[in-house]
Amino acid sequence: MRINDAVPKKGSKKRRRRVGRGIAAGQGASCGFGMRGQKSRSGRGTRPGFEGGQMPLYRRIPKLKHFTVINPKHYTTINVGKLASLPANTEVTLESLLETGVVTTNDGPLKLLGDGELNVPLNIKAAAFTSGARQKIEAAGGSWEVIAK
Repeated sequence: MRINDAVPKKGSKKRRRRVGRGIAAGQGASCGFGMRGQKSRSGRGTRPGFEGGQMPLYRRIPKLKHFTVINPKHYTTINVGKLASLPANTEVTLESLLETGVVTTNDGPLKLLGDGELNVPLNIKAAAFTSGARQKIEAAGGSWEVIAK
């Protein structure tokens, strides 16, 4: 085999389209781009996804329902009903809950949810509280404090 034997297969190479060379060539004058308008000018027509200034589809879609939040807030959540077994007037933080075994994993800052009954006064320090959790803590005679995450 020699270097002159390495040629493309017959029919695989096509001639380039020579536009603007007269009407006999088939692509004369306007070169197949029509008469006037944005898509007939030199250079690129419009970028992909451009809708003439209207908010394009790829920017409209994420504003609709059922799209996940890009940077969600992750909390270690616990219901106030789980804290009923703790002794009265104890200070409840994420660290103390991990030590006592009420919470087993640290998934982020502590957040108290309002499900369950609480009848023990506790001093709770957490990053976030639901309104139901706040009411139940106060009704039991305890206090709550929001700490920085």
